[in-house]
Amino acid sequence: MPLAPKQALAPGDALLIVDVQPDFCPGGALPISGGDAVIPVLNEWLAAARALGVPVYASRDWHPRGHMSFTERGGPWPPHCIQDTQGAEFHPALKLPPDAIVVTKGVRFDQDQNSAFDQTGLAVELKRAGVRRLWVGGLAEDVCVLASVLDARKAGFATHLIPEGARPVTAEGSVKARSAMRAAGALLE
Repeated sequence: MPLAPKQALAPGDALLIVDVQPDFCPGGALPISGGDAVIPVLNEWLAAARALGVPVYASRDWHPRGHMSFTERGGPWPPHCIQDTQGAEFHPALKLPPDAIVVTKGVRFDQDQNSAFDQTGLAVELKRAGVRRLWVGGLAEDVCVLASVLDARKAGFATHLIPEGARPVTAEGSVKARSAMRAAGALLE
C-alpha cells in the first residue's frame, strides 16, 4: 500500500517533480501512456509538501529548436518540449506551489541532460537548503526520473521513488529502471 504523503514527508525532505509537461502526456509530441495519470498523485504530494513546509523542486525539459536529441539531428526522440511552447510548460493541472524552484535542463546544444542534476547545480542547492532525503515522481520513469534518482543517490541523498507518481516510456523500461534504482540504494515507496 502506498505511503500517504503527510505521513511520509518530514523535516529535511524535498519533493522533486520531474518533467510533468504536456508534451509527455497524451496528445503531446512525445506522449507517455498514462502520463497524465501521475498528476493527481503528485498533486497530493504537492499539497502535503506545502502544508508541511517541505520545499518543492520541479524540473522541465527546455530544448532549443533543432536540439541534438531530436530525430531530425540523428537523436532518438521526436522534437518535444521546445522552449517557449505550450508543450514545454508545466502541465496546467499540476498544482505547483508559487514558491516551487524550477530546474531547467536540456538546454545545451551539444548534449542531452536527462537528469535534473546534470549541470544544473541542483545537488548544491539541495545541500544548501539542508535537504537530506528526496522524494521523486514524474515523467518518464525509465529516462529522466531514472537519471535523476541515480544522480540523487550519487550526490548522497536518501532517495525515494513515488511509484504511483511516475510512468515509463515502456513497461520493460520500468522493470529495468526500478531494478537500477534499487541497486543504487533508492527506495520505491
